[in-house]
Amino acid sequence: MFHSTHAQNSAQDYLYAHNAARALVGVGNMVWNATVAAYAQNYANQRIGDCLLVHSGGSNYGENIAEGSGTFTGTAAVNLWVNEKIYYDYTTNTCASGRVCGHYTQVVWRNSVQLGCARVQCTNNGWWFVICSYYPPGNYIGQFPYTFAY
Repeated sequence: MFHSTHAQNSAQDYLYAHNAARALVGVGNMVWNATVAAYAQNYANQRIGDCLLVHSGGSNYGENIAEGSGTFTGTAAVNLWVNEKIYYDYTTNTCASGRVCGHYTQVVWRNSVQLGCARVQCTNNGWWFVICSYYPPGNYIGQFPYTFAY
């Protein structure tokens, strides 16, 4: 895929990182949605002053958030979420004991097909806050994120 930026923070970069993980489990590509991205940007702007890892609480969208120092990019944030895959057990549809894997399952949630992400630099510590919003939302209790073909 052609990358429009080397900064790894463009819509294409977020999509590529998500869609690569989705392809590995046979889930179709997501598309960028400007409305979803505007929601993500609006919430990211609210975190600029404190950089707190607090969810927006909006019910219309699924949501993953992350923060990091240095040159923490949007792609790096998505990779953090995707790296939880090792803690996800498809057979039982659960995370390993004491581990988090819900960010990963949202990334690969089959019915979440529209994506919007944003990244801001926090004024209190210089760190980067990244949010991706998903429509329709995923991670419903008792549902599998995708259908695995053995």
